[in-house]
Amino acid sequence: MYDIDATHDPKLRSWVDSANLSDCDFPIQNLPFGRFKRIDSQDNWKIGVAIGDQVLDLRAAGVIDTDDMNVVMGLATNDRRALRHKISEGLRDGSPQGTTWLGALVPQVECEYTVPCRVGDYTDFYTSVHHATTVGKQFRPDNPLLPNYKWVPIGYHGRASSIGVSGSTVKRPRGQTKAPDAAAPSLGPSKRLDYELELGWFVGTGNQQGEPIDIGKAEGHLFGVALFNDWSARDIQGWEYQPLGPFLSKNFASTLSPWMVTMEALAPFRVAFERSPDDPQPLPYLDCDGNREKGSFSIALEVLLQTAKMREMGERPVPLSRTNVSRAAYWTPAQLVAHHTVNGCNLQAGDLLGSGTLSGPDPSEAGSLMELTTSGKHPIKLPNGEVRSFLEDGDTLTLRGWCEAEGAVRIGFGDCAGTVAAP
Repeated sequence: MYDIDATHDPKLRSWVDSANLSDCDFPIQNLPFGRFKRIDSQDNWKIGVAIGDQVLDLRAAGVIDTDDMNVVMGLATNDRRALRHKISEGLRDGSPQGTTWLGALVPQVECEYTVPCRVGDYTDFYTSVHHATTVGKQFRPDNPLLPNYKWVPIGYHGRASSIGVSGSTVKRPRGQTKAPDAAAPSLGPSKRLDYELELGWFVGTGNQQGEPIDIGKAEGHLFGVALFNDWSARDIQGWEYQPLGPFLSKNFASTLSPWMVTMEALAPFRVAFERSPDDPQPLPYLDCDGNREKGSFSIALEVLLQTAKMREMGERPVPLSRTNVSRAAYWTPAQLVAHHTVNGCNLQAGDLLGSGTLSGPDPSEAGSLMELTTSGKHPIKLPNGEVRSFLEDGDTLTLRGWCEAEGAVRIGFGDCAGTVAAP
């Protein structure tokens, strides 16, 4: 696990003035990684670190000698720590790099971004017991939670090629659906398009095929985390998901925020992983003292919606729900890694592990419209009078996340936004 060190010192300030503002997502204590280039430039994608309202071009600053983010992610733990310290020291107020690195800064508003790394494989988990129970009640009122849920981290393999970055347009998918009173299914655009509030955990160093990763070392194989919206077509899903699970209802689009907040940056926001004594305790391969003591994270999450009408009227997005990962997730990131590899599966740098929809115990903490509207039976009325059961064309859905703790500087994740377009 990654511990608190000098890079987390709340007294640290940067010579990049915007990084010192109290509401800044990217203070010097954060230093998230992403890939960027200047808008409309012909440059290749570069590796940058967000600092205040700027991006530090790491290669231009002489910090690294590659533009391959996956190479950086695959560095040994000690090398990654050394890289973080080097960047932190160079950005500190009074650093001699304040002059030489100035030319390596690019304003974020002048940049475009891509998926923060090359995603080779993508696995989507189902880590929120509250989400699983609420959705289960809609299909199995008498038995909402399947018997394996509290014993094994449930997951399935998703589609990496359709993962995009924040700001992308998401076309409404088409597929087969079948109305309850219809004699046969029909092909057409989804009428029940939904979002899923998730986190995407990125693998750093991988493992050899056939060599499971021990729970005590599992977190050391993660590089960082980003906000993740795994869009879902509920009507297509309802017809296709048995017996093998979702397919076209999921693989049309997923959206990531452009910045990976590193595991090192999350160190001050660790919390205990607690399982109710009435629930089954994790099997030994999913359990260790370190994971119990500080294997979870306090990450606040929020979902906002702006309709096309709101945008035309200059109205700001409105919140739909808010929760915290420590309340929503039944399994920790380390447990996901340990379980994914217990059969000998080999993970590689850049692999993405989706958390699954993160919903807290209160109805207001639901991470999808399927839960918030009870599958469309109780539509949400927005402040401007519009109603939503599911997403409509022109809707922009935004995820936000941040970490706060006593004695630590607040850090944020930036936005993860996508706009629905007609098919």
